Amino acid sequence: MTTQTGHTTAIPASRVIGTGVYNTSGETIGTIEDVMLDKTSNGIMFAVIGFGGFLGIGERYHAIPWSSLDFDKGRGGYVVPFSKEQLKAAPSYSVNELTEDDGRLARDASYEHYRVEPYWH
Repeated sequence: MTTQTGHTTAIPASRVIGTGVYNTSGETIGTIEDVMLDKTSNGIMFAVIGFGGFLGIGERYHAIPWSSLDFDKGRGGYVVPFSKEQLKAAPSYSVNELTEDDGRLARDASYEHYRVEPYWH
């Protein structure tokens, strides 16, 4: 089954990790470092996007609501509908902070910041 934009609804996480993420202006904003799963609702909490650092040192991660990512075949990556300003102002986390309180702190802050309808309501 395919989505409205023509990509399939199922994809292995291993194919998603490492994929580039772009804003609507076509600028590279980072790559998908991981995908955080909600083990109690069988949903995807958020994509973990790496935005910087050098050789993994000092890198901060952003939690982007999974429903906000749209795959663009032409770019070979995901596009998010957020401005550069929204992305720069977004909360960022260390790897350990992403899983605090079972990931709910990062999840809730992300969905609120980007004004995305929560999947868990």
